[in-house]
Amino acid sequence: MRVLLDACVWGGAKAKLASAGLDIVWVGDWKEDPGDDQVIARALAENRVVVTLDKDFGELAIVHGTPHCGIIRLVGIPARRQGEFALAALQRYETELARGAFVTVDLGRVRIRR
Repeated sequence: MRVLLDACVWGGAKAKLASAGLDIVWVGDWKEDPGDDQVIARALAENRVVVTLDKDFGELAIVHGTPHCGIIRLVGIPARRQGEFALAALQRYETELARGAFVTVDLGRVRIRR
């Protein structure tokens, strides 16, 4: 699976996901963050699921109908556990994400918007 980690996701999550065999790009490795519109566009062009902490991606995807290849938003997840939670969501909701789902993950629940 191909994943694009937003700059707001802890950089250590990249190693956790890569060690699971995922193809990872982290915006934090780029010279500068081009903004949410460009991040979601690049993820779409490269067929990547976006993992973010930023609620603005929900607005882009749901309110504005911006095309994407699936989005996971982590809410209230401690930085050092973001990779673990992202990996679990990517594996468990792979089918839904492939269909363009927006998956919100917090410590106590998961919400899926198709």
